[in-house]
Amino acid sequence: MKLSIIGAGNVGGLTAMRLAEAGVPEIVLVDVAAGIARGKVLDMDDSGSVLKHSYRISGSGDITAIKGSDIVIVTAGLARKPGMTREDLLKKNAQILKDVCLSIKDTCPKSIVIIVTNPLDLMTYLALKVTGFEANRVFGMGVSLDAARFANQISKELNIPAAEIDAWVIGSHGEGMLPLPRFTTIKSTNTLNQLLDNEKVNLLIKKTLERGLEIVSLLGSGSAYFAPSQAIAAIVKAIVKDEKRMIGVSAYLNGEYGIKDICIGVPCRIGKAGIEKVVELDLNKEELSLLIKSSESISRNLDLIKPFCHGL
Repeated sequence: MKLSIIGAGNVGGLTAMRLAEAGVPEIVLVDVAAGIARGKVLDMDDSGSVLKHSYRISGSGDITAIKGSDIVIVTAGLARKPGMTREDLLKKNAQILKDVCLSIKDTCPKSIVIIVTNPLDLMTYLALKVTGFEANRVFGMGVSLDAARFANQISKELNIPAAEIDAWVIGSHGEGMLPLPRFTTIKSTNTLNQLLDNEKVNLLIKKTLERGLEIVSLLGSGSAYFAPSQAIAAIVKAIVKDEKRMIGVSAYLNGEYGIKDICIGVPCRIGKAGIEKVVELDLNKEELSLLIKSSESISRNLDLIKPFCHGL
């Protein structure tokens, strides 16, 4: 198993450490700022004796170092700054991602690609088109992070461990996300709607929607990386261990939920082949309407990235 991470910023670097701790045997961290990739790798390498297990980790400024990877995680791109929407990042990150994905196509044609670069759903779509890979092998980490944030808010409200909450969020990663209290269960028995009134549920949803921007505004520079790196590691674990686990990811839809030709956050069964099944929840009319509205917000921006798909 060889796993490569493109982008050695806070998310990429911490993801590399989490995966080393989890026992991934070979990890490559690549960044255009080669010194940052190599410096972080040296620091992580020094952790081996403390962890009491061995792993092989290398850093490089040369993207061809990813050659032969089984899984490639793409975190490269500009970070969102205060006042900047995910859509503001679109054109700047689209060119970065196009170049990265052409390299992945050439050097790792059999790999599974996990996109983390924002705006996530649009960047996942771009990666799928540029690589030309099967849709099950290219998907984005997004709504699993949003679900973790939703679970955290519920945990604080109910004063129970977040581990006892199975929260679900679908839709676009960002302000268009759709937390699903009707499908969110507490201790595998009660749904959130059964435990809290609508006013409290709506407040928790509002806090979840605002969480990313809240973190960005407090940090002043950059965005969240502890929870995102943990969400990435969970997806990798599901692939490596063939867990067949249901996780929310940004997946390409071709008719599921009545939506075609976009990538958007939905529950998927994740295993050794990547996405092994797109799971269609039994949404009611209101939930489905909100999901379609979220998909339309993504579709409106597709024309902006189509020029980056030409000439491939």
